[in-house]
Amino acid sequence: SSLLHDLNEPLIEHAEGQLFLTETFKIILEEVLCKGTDVKEKVCEWKEPEELAVLLDLELRDTGEPQGKLLKRVKDVAKYSIKTSHPRFFNQLFAGVDYHSMAGRFLTEALNTNLYTYEIAPVFVLVEAEVLRGMHRLVGWTEGDGIFCPGGSISNMYAMNLARYQLFPEIKSRGLWGLPRLTIFTSAESHYSVKKGAALLGIGTDHVILVKVDDGGRMIPEDLEEKIKLAKSEGSVPFLVSCTSGTTVKGAFDPLDHIANLCEKYMLWMHVDAAWGGSVLFSSKHRHLMKGVDRANSVAWNPHKMLVAGLQCSALLLRDTTNLLKRCHSASATYLFQQDKFYDVNLDTGDKSVQCSRKVDCLKLWLMWKAVGSAGLEARVDKAFIHARYLVEQMKKREGFHLLGEPEFVNVCFWYIPPSLRGKEENADYQEQLSKVKGTMMVGYQPQENRVNFFRVVAFSPLISQKDMDFFLNEIERLGKNM
Repeated sequence: SSLLHDLNEPLIEHAEGQLFLTETFKIILEEVLCKGTDVKEKVCEWKEPEELAVLLDLELRDTGEPQGKLLKRVKDVAKYSIKTSHPRFFNQLFAGVDYHSMAGRFLTEALNTNLYTYEIAPVFVLVEAEVLRGMHRLVGWTEGDGIFCPGGSISNMYAMNLARYQLFPEIKSRGLWGLPRLTIFTSAESHYSVKKGAALLGIGTDHVILVKVDDGGRMIPEDLEEKIKLAKSEGSVPFLVSCTSGTTVKGAFDPLDHIANLCEKYMLWMHVDAAWGGSVLFSSKHRHLMKGVDRANSVAWNPHKMLVAGLQCSALLLRDTTNLLKRCHSASATYLFQQDKFYDVNLDTGDKSVQCSRKVDCLKLWLMWKAVGSAGLEARVDKAFIHARYLVEQMKKREGFHLLGEPEFVNVCFWYIPPSLRGKEENADYQEQLSKVKGTMMVGYQPQENRVNFFRVVAFSPLISQKDMDFFLNEIERLGKNM
């Protein structure tokens, strides 16, 4: 009888959980959205792994902790995490915060639904379709298909799978058996996900042919054509060219129109990895960087980057109107995708995906787009270019800053030569010493080819001002003064 009584009563944890959630929201507002965006606060409270593990008390136990102690854990998680919304976080190709988008993230987490059928997610099926239509228009297509994916890497892999299926539809039932040796072409500075996708799909990394780039990091079409011809002469079957609009390091944009000519000539699928650079399509001043994108078969675009839609928000866009996405990936599970439903079953989009469970990533972009409009998003993109140009102009006026080259996009790559190393370029250990120069801000760095570590700063957060740009430059000079 005691058990039956318990089954008829709501769990006592329900009320406690609501209180815990309320208090957690207060911590989020204070520690993440207030302190985490305040320039007087640190980007991070850095701790070494062993110390951090002790501070967080990571161990999982048989008995639960009291709410007060658990809220301390929540506060510590916020305290010791990197504040990616901080105006001086320049470390990644995502940063900043958009509050409308964040509201969308809170809402979808609370509703906790799955984006595979209209039956279970009616609002979000329609929202995703509308957002994809808006993105198609920006690419230059009047119609098409698409799907939100868990990141640009997966979007790129989708494109490879679709291109292969279109050429060899028997791959779906027969697998790799009997297929010829397939070849993918991409630039030497493209994203590593091209090779990862080739490995995952059984194409093989050896069959990803790297095309030479010019000094700016853009694919050279003449070298692409030579490599296509060579692959064909060696018995391979070229089937896809993966272009890049906004390379990870330099921010280079491949010449899409020239590459499209070659794809049409040799009947290859043209994919554009615009995960980073796709947002220039909102800008009338800068969309020329992607001239020819409308001729692509597929485009990967991550609004969680420059548009600050929040992780994760990544879309694969297709020019196809033959339902290729569904034909390639469908399994027609009758327990989920029943064909006798009381609504149009074409609204059930889950069979287009290689996933079953799929998070609602479209709402955050939809709410943000609704709030600020296309004009607001255009201004966000243009502001990032203004910040980049300002940084470049100021670096040219200051001693010690050496640019890798004039940026095409908003990636500003440079070395800073401390006073102690100036004039010592001929010393045997100069390159080694230069590569070890570090600072205290959260700024990305990397080597490339024969170049030692250099900084890469991208300043696109809506919270950034010119004062933050000046601080960035002044801080590097201050830190380098005594090196």
